[in-house]
Amino acid sequence: VPTAVPTAVPTAVPTAVPTAVPTATPTTAPVPVTAVPTSVPTDDECASSPCGGGQTCNDPDKTKSGDFECSCNSDKSIKETGAPAMCTKDECASNPCGGSQTCDDPVKTVSSIGDFTCECANGVKTTGAAATCETDECATSPCGNGQTCTDPNKASNKLHDFECVCDSDSSIKKVDGPATCDKDECSSNPCGMGQTCDDPMKTVGSIGDFTCECSNGVKSTGTSATCETDECASSPCGNGQTCTDPNKAANKLHDFECVCDSDMSIKKVDGPATCDKDECTTNPCGNGQTCDDPSKTVGSIGDFTCTC
Repeated sequence: VPTAVPTAVPTAVPTAVPTAVPTATPTTAPVPVTAVPTSVPTDDECASSPCGGGQTCNDPDKTKSGDFECSCNSDKSIKETGAPAMCTKDECASNPCGGSQTCDDPVKTVSSIGDFTCECANGVKTTGAAATCETDECATSPCGNGQTCTDPNKASNKLHDFECVCDSDSSIKKVDGPATCDKDECSSNPCGMGQTCDDPMKTVGSIGDFTCECSNGVKSTGTSATCETDECASSPCGNGQTCTDPNKAANKLHDFECVCDSDMSIKKVDGPATCDKDECTTNPCGNGQTCDDPSKTVGSIGDFTCTC
């Protein structure tokens, strides 16, 4: 039996551990330093007018975005940061018109400040301020000539309350318009009896233009005419009577008197008296007799004759 030949076991040869060689540390090259700017970029946000009209813009820190502030010009206490403020304002709230006027603010925005309207009770209006309501309606002479105008409430904001009073008669008056002052001067009979009166205008502006006219044509304007006329001149009584005109100088007509010559007790005013009398008209003789009254006058009563 073959004998196994022992195999030589190789002896491990120790490996030499390399000795670390110190590596040279590289030197870092210095990095150049960039200079930091000393001024920070700025941006004024108010430059673009972000608040709009009626507001003031303020940007307190121009290095920040969105920190601008809008404040209402009408009320500085109303403000908003980063957006326009809500500045709507009713101007009438502060009663700018006063107690006796009405106030209307149609828009109520800060961009329309001063557009409120004050209106008086009489309709007088003013925009942006209290109205002047005192109005003297008589200043325009609404009554015209011959009348006096009074406005009792010109300081109390009233219209259409002025009063026109006729100068010719203060009892004739009218409110809010001229009074009817026309006057017929003849109504008071300024001419007297025996004259005709004519007032052509019948207005207070023509006082004294009436005309008095006598029956004989004599006229006078503004006063009674002097119509002295002897009515007996035309012999209105006729024969057998006497005419007398007692008031021929007193501007009277139709006052003459006729008196029977045969009997002074028989007379008549403004016309002939009935002086003749035929006694036979009453048939004093009766039937079968003829009657004759030769005189036929009231002064010869009883002189009639009856013949069988």
